[in-house]
Amino acid sequence: MPTRSPHKRTMRSLFLGLAGLLLVSASEPPPAPIIAKPALWKVADADTTIYLFGTIHMLKPGTRWFDGKIKTAFDSSQELVIEMIVPAPGDAQRIVLSHAIDPDGPPLTSKLTPADAEKYRAALRSAGLSAESYEQFQPWFVSTLVALLPMQKLGYDPSIGAEKTLVAEAKKEQKKLGALETMEQQIGFFANLPEALQIRFLNSAVRELPEADKSTDRMVGDWAKGQPDKLARVMNEGMDDMPEIRKVLLTSRNARWADWIAKRLDTPGTVFIAVGAGHLAGRDSVQSLLKAKKLKAVRIN
Repeated sequence: MPTRSPHKRTMRSLFLGLAGLLLVSASEPPPAPIIAKPALWKVADADTTIYLFGTIHMLKPGTRWFDGKIKTAFDSSQELVIEMIVPAPGDAQRIVLSHAIDPDGPPLTSKLTPADAEKYRAALRSAGLSAESYEQFQPWFVSTLVALLPMQKLGYDPSIGAEKTLVAEAKKEQKKLGALETMEQQIGFFANLPEALQIRFLNSAVRELPEADKSTDRMVGDWAKGQPDKLARVMNEGMDDMPEIRKVLLTSRNARWADWIAKRLDTPGTVFIAVGAGHLAGRDSVQSLLKAKKLKAVRIN
């Protein structure tokens, strides 16, 4: 059996962060409840407590995770901090399209080898889409589209991702809401990748489609079971031979967030931080970078 490229799994996990912008909600009736017990950590000093919670941006209807120690930690917090606050739909679309379209460039399929272009066309046809509709789009954007094509079929719904639940609860309880990045920044992480690397990821996303259901369900399953080490192997492995990608999409961001947490400890209060679960797993995790600063993140559930 051929070995699956780890690059594909890595990019699939990262692309999930854009799911809410690219997909509409699934319309199938919810299945039986899925009980999830994802991991939660705490960093604290004498007068400040910061909870670290790893999220999945798309979940299946009926997934229950917002209870127990996670709910208790959230309820005790005065502030919720997430990766980014999504702007109003019109503004979000403007930001995405300003980076996604290449109106003066050559057609996307002309940037691919003939063999890769045919595989790409076939992948879109399998989802009822036409490659001709995306000829003026940048490869990074179409990569996200291809990587997420199976999500609705599998029953994952961006409208019930963990962040949306947390934001809705924070607004209801009138908690302070903050973000570590802007949408412009997050889109830029993908859009500013060299074109050759964008094309490489597009080809990987196309090759991954046949096994997308297995890798996605495995990733979400590890999150639901509170197994960050296993989650790290699915989400972050394969970046070792792509140091430029690891730096832009993972390490540099985690380092900035660790700096933010260290500085935030100087201000009294309780904060609940929710970021993509991959950032809290593996050797370059936020917790590992905090440890280098002599700050300990303790697993509390």
